[in-house]
Amino acid sequence: MGRLPVYLRALVEMAEQGTATVSSEELAEAAGVNSAKVRKDLSHLGSYGTRGVGYDVAYLIHQVRRELGLTQDWPVLIAGVGNLGHALANYRGFSERGFRVVALVDADRSKVGEMVGGIRTRHVEDLPDIVAAEDIAIGLICTPAGAAQQVADRMVDAGIRSILNFAPAIVSVPAAVSLRKVDLSIELQILAFYEQRKAVLSEVHRGRGALDLARVP
Repeated sequence: MGRLPVYLRALVEMAEQGTATVSSEELAEAAGVNSAKVRKDLSHLGSYGTRGVGYDVAYLIHQVRRELGLTQDWPVLIAGVGNLGHALANYRGFSERGFRVVALVDADRSKVGEMVGGIRTRHVEDLPDIVAAEDIAIGLICTPAGAAQQVADRMVDAGIRSILNFAPAIVSVPAAVSLRKVDLSIELQILAFYEQRKAVLSEVHRGRGALDLARVP
């Protein structure tokens, strides 16, 4: 279920704020869905909450994490130690959500040996040995667009079967490999569209208000 990661993020934030129980309405508002969907989704996990009390946040986090396969630490490799690679390697939220960055690789030999987030950067040519030694499950591509496909090929050849691509490029992988793309520019364009739409609606509302005032005798 695609909504479970959204529920988990909301639940973790609630837990960090000291919230012990949550209603389906509160979780729905935090996740941006309706409460009927929340109750239906959680019922598939075998969680129905308590009438008048709601859901136990800690237990619900455990259930969602178990369903998503996050009850174990998933070793992650980051390819590309630029600004984004640095930020992701230093992000502490991964460990709280079942992911552990264990390796960094880069094609630039001047970056080899650099320590980022407590991890020593290695050359991309070492990728097969790293994947085998660390039992890497997931690879993150944070390289420039021109290198993305080559890095994806290296990951696949090394045995990585789940890839998250942050590079502004389309990459191809075999059908057996799970591939997800995060295009920050597209997400920003979507937000810009909504901002423009809100601005137009605001102008329309102001125009209607002025028109109504003009009609007042």
